[in-house]
Amino acid sequence: MIDRARRNGSSFALATVLARTGLSALRATAPGGRERWERKNHAGRTVDLYAGAASALAATVGTARVRPAAGFAVLAAGACGAYDDAVGAGDPRRGFRAHLSALRDGEVTSGAVKLLGISAAGLAAGAMLKERPVDKVLAGVVIAGAAHFVNLVDVRPGRAGAAVLALGAPGLLRKGPGAETAAAAMGAAAAVLPDDIAERTMLGDTGAHALGAALGVAVVAGNSRAALAAHAVALVAAAAYGERVSEAARSLV
Repeated sequence: MIDRARRNGSSFALATVLARTGLSALRATAPGGRERWERKNHAGRTVDLYAGAASALAATVGTARVRPAAGFAVLAAGACGAYDDAVGAGDPRRGFRAHLSALRDGEVTSGAVKLLGISAAGLAAGAMLKERPVDKVLAGVVIAGAAHFVNLVDVRPGRAGAAVLALGAPGLLRKGPGAETAAAAMGAAAAVLPDDIAERTMLGDTGAHALGAALGVAVVAGNSRAALAAHAVALVAAAAYGERVSEAARSLV
């Protein structure tokens, strides 16, 4: 028990330090110019995207330290989110249906690239983390679905970070790499949460997808096939009713 707490604490602390350091470094240097990192939030206030990159980097390193395949999934999810943050900033279309409809009409939106890229990365990571074919597919669905879910609730300051902390906490009670991965995701989220709530920064797709993928990997590493199937069904349902999920998160005080 003591050894498990120590390992979880180390993962949490490492991710926290990396995220805070990254956030400070990005604010000081603003690679490519500050305008490149600025966005308007839901209230029309100008905020930066530094928290997204900082938390994605921290979650990637923290999870890769536990399992390299986990780090790959988190990095890929963050990279796909970063692409959408950069290219799709002015695109009003949201949700699977909108981007898949555009793809059917021959238009490859940044959202479609993100959707397909994170799905592929999730399946690839699942193939590396599990042995049996069914488990590989379920793992891929859970990783990609968790990445999408955290992005769905990132509709107001602090919502996504709080969701990562709440959903990751039960995973700390489990033994093995799942708990350490959950701790890494929570540490990265906790480090940037105060700035997010204060509307100085935001996670954007970069941070939300990376943190969600880290949570998904934690679920994959710490659960049986039956539990994976239950998580996969719940996450697919959340994606199908994405607008309702986002509205519910938006309505929370």
